[in-house]
Amino acid sequence: MKVAFVTNMCPHYRVRAFETIARSYDVKYVFFSAGEEWYWQQNHGLRAGEFHYAYLPGFQLTKHVRVVPSLLTNLWRGRYDLFVKCINGRFALPISYAIARMRRKPFVLWTEIWMTLQTPFHRLVFPFTLWVYRHADAIVVTGDHLKRYLVGLKVNPERIFIAPNAIDNSAYSRPVCEHEKATLRARLQLGKYKVILYLGRLEEIKGVEYAIRAFALLNPEDTILVVAGDGTLCEQLKLLAQEQGIQEKTRFAGYISPEETLPYYAIADVLVLPSVTMPTGKEVWGLVVNEAMNQGLPVVATDAVGAAAGGLVQSGVNGFVVPERDSEALARAIGCILSHAGLRQEMSQNARRIIAGWNNERMMKGFQEAIEYASRRARVR
Repeated sequence: MKVAFVTNMCPHYRVRAFETIARSYDVKYVFFSAGEEWYWQQNHGLRAGEFHYAYLPGFQLTKHVRVVPSLLTNLWRGRYDLFVKCINGRFALPISYAIARMRRKPFVLWTEIWMTLQTPFHRLVFPFTLWVYRHADAIVVTGDHLKRYLVGLKVNPERIFIAPNAIDNSAYSRPVCEHEKATLRARLQLGKYKVILYLGRLEEIKGVEYAIRAFALLNPEDTILVVAGDGTLCEQLKLLAQEQGIQEKTRFAGYISPEETLPYYAIADVLVLPSVTMPTGKEVWGLVVNEAMNQGLPVVATDAVGAAAGGLVQSGVNGFVVPERDSEALARAIGCILSHAGLRQEMSQNARRIIAGWNNERMMKGFQEAIEYASRRARVR
């Protein structure tokens, strides 16, 4: 079976997943992005792997619309037996769907969005989005939370398949040597303090201000907050830490490349992901959770985080799930983990055990089930 897998790009965390799918099908990955999405740290760059792919040239019609003319000819002339398309791409999604239908080929939608987006544009095009939801031959989602959302939109549950969001666990579970950890601790001037870690973009949707306020409420003498990442709110967050009187206990580490993250997880005592709901959506997943759990790190996440809603963060088992925009709840959860060594150790062990089952093979199985189901539907039409 020849499959066109149309998505915006290959980020570092998708290389192994795409390779895994390509071992089962004759897949060509068609990437239509230049890596300039608002939610993407361009410093991360674009990746590729051991699979057939093409990055197609295009141009920005507007800030949010990238037009890729060669996508039409690539998909039309490719003689594909089936199309897989991610939910994003204001040009690429309707084009891919239309060509699949004109070619009378099965269309599989892959989506991680688990709410109805509330920007003016998304409200305008929601009838089309709903049409695709209801008429795709199969839909791949990241968890039961997303399946429930789609079923609430009257999508047939038989056409929804779960591919749990995964990373290359082997890359993140390797032991970090003591020298590597000591070097990072010295560079950040951590001494022997415990570490609360936030790692990611410094943007409003990430809710980092609530983590800073939570840390100020705790104000522990033996703990430092490390904020690793960069973004438009960096200076504003530094000012907030100063206003809260915790600037001496807060370290802003700046941009961290994917290859540099492992020691940060290894030296931390708890990871916090305090994301919030925005008109542009919720945290679709938060793969830093997968990464951190591979190092045995308990996670405190809000209920606006996909990894929490999707069942990876299990409250009281491998971390805590707290209400979004609630610094007091964040503080209580973080404080509980830091002040109970036995609980933290138990959560650490549970994190490693649970994340071991969230692998690319399991993720690929969801795609495989969706592709086979869509193919069967096409044969009986």
